Amino acid sequence: MKKWKVAVIGCGSIAGYAHFPSYAKMKDHAEVVACADIVPEKAKAAAEKWGIPHWYASVEELLANEPEVDYVDVCTWTAAHAPVTIAAAKAGKHVLCEKPLAANLEQGLAMAEAIREAGVTFMLAVCTRYGSEQQKFIELRDAGTFGDIYLAKTAYVRRRGVPGGWFTNKAIAGGGPVLDIGVHAIDRTWYLMGKPNPISVSAEVSYRIGKNNSEASFTWGEGLADRPGPEIFDVEDSAAVFFRFEGGKAMIAEASWTINGREEFYSKLYGTKAGVSFDPLTIYGTDENGKLTDEKVEVPGNDFYEDEIRHFIACLDEGKEPISPMSDALVIQKMLDGIYRSAEAHAEVKI
Repeated sequence: MKKWKVAVIGCGSIAGYAHFPSYAKMKDHAEVVACADIVPEKAKAAAEKWGIPHWYASVEELLANEPEVDYVDVCTWTAAHAPVTIAAAKAGKHVLCEKPLAANLEQGLAMAEAIREAGVTFMLAVCTRYGSEQQKFIELRDAGTFGDIYLAKTAYVRRRGVPGGWFTNKAIAGGGPVLDIGVHAIDRTWYLMGKPNPISVSAEVSYRIGKNNSEASFTWGEGLADRPGPEIFDVEDSAAVFFRFEGGKAMIAEASWTINGREEFYSKLYGTKAGVSFDPLTIYGTDENGKLTDEKVEVPGNDFYEDEIRHFIACLDEGKEPISPMSDALVIQKMLDGIYRSAEAHAEVKI
């Protein structure tokens, strides 16, 4: 079996707590041979910590000096996803890219065109698609357990959880919690619904609680406070969303970094035969006598960061399309773009 040579671009937190540790567990299938970051000290530190042979200050420098790299793993801030992916594709490299696809739809379309022209494999790293409970649900769904899934509710909300540095700078982040954490909830739930075709979205976003509010002005998560970027807070702090899909189907979604309520991350789906919630995986149905039942399904946990990377490598090995391909990434980007357009217009908009 081929051992894939990997270049990681962006050596910040997601690379540090998810990607580099995952590669360390799969040395039989993949080897990180180079890394790069626009802050050279970060690239050097990552190379020293993880035993990576070469480090660089830009993707261009890396690609020029590492012709044997098979694929590029994009872990940069959001606005850099497009230029890094396009550069990698033009160099003939496959691409694994962290969520969201891009800072806006225009960038996402440019990425898709570069991938198409190069004929390389692309996968969006939306890790919650790869959870063991989600994959078990897909198995049950495809067996007809839930019937026709017509409604879903999802949320990723924090009571006080504003990440530091670039995340609050629209120029490089593209948006706030909608693009940072809302994408997880929306992508996962749309995928679990069976990827219905989106028609329209109605949304409102809030800028009411931001950096200038001392109650909300702090960082969330180890190591997030030292991210590079101007001290700017010009993105939304929360969003409320209603999606319409073909066939009379719908999704209600919430995303927030800071809200005066309970912290939640959930997906709930409702079908004509049964419904489901997760953590733990629970099926709400009826028995043969029509009695209502709540059935918890035991599913072993998994490291979904590691499993998503293993899935990408398996797709490269077998020449198959990933679970989260460019076509899906573009649909989700259109849905996210629609949230901002709807909020700006204070009206429902077409997707």
